[in-house]
Amino acid sequence: MPGHYAMLAVSDNGCGMDEATREKIFEPFFTTKVVGKGTGLGLATVFGIVKQNQGFINVYSEPGKGTTIKIYIPSHDREEIGHSEKKVPAQTSGSGETVLVVEDDPAILRMISKLLMRAGYRVIASGKPAEAVALAERGNEKIDLLLTDVVMPGMNGRELYEKIASLFPGLRCLYMSGYTANVIAQQGILKEGIDFIAKPFINVDLLNAISEILNRNDQSGVS
Repeated sequence: MPGHYAMLAVSDNGCGMDEATREKIFEPFFTTKVVGKGTGLGLATVFGIVKQNQGFINVYSEPGKGTTIKIYIPSHDREEIGHSEKKVPAQTSGSGETVLVVEDDPAILRMISKLLMRAGYRVIASGKPAEAVALAERGNEKIDLLLTDVVMPGMNGRELYEKIASLFPGLRCLYMSGYTANVIAQQGILKEGIDFIAKPFINVDLLNAISEILNRNDQSGVS
């Protein structure tokens, strides 16, 4: 649910998890440890506590890329009690610019594509980096901005940007990931100072970030 949350992120640089394991980690008695070394109740207990407090958990993990778990608990600011009216940041819109969206999660890809099209952007969507490169090579029009996940099978976001930017010099780029920015930097995938938005994000934040990058006069911080 949309709202204001306190977020706790825990990251490691371990072996990571595949999709089949990720889907089961909150099930009671599920464990990847050897017999006698784990009950499989730890994460199930965490999940129950978070849900009881109207929170939620997001897990980001890929084999060989470590794991980041983000726990969100509803935040209550005493200073805001009694003030029902809250200023919402103005949502910016596009002017027909072309955005290439690359995201290997089909549901997220569909959501972002619909959001950008409603906001006035032309969208080219792809679930695979190699496919995105092929689409860019076949395209007959300029791509104004690349919106890409950082950790993807076969090619990471920085490598994808470098390939697309060779076709469209001056290409702007916004990276997105469920992993925290410092974890990505430690892995050497991205440099400090690049344009980055953390998942999950709210629609207005994404649209405003894209608008700010497209309207920037210089070309710094895109690679």
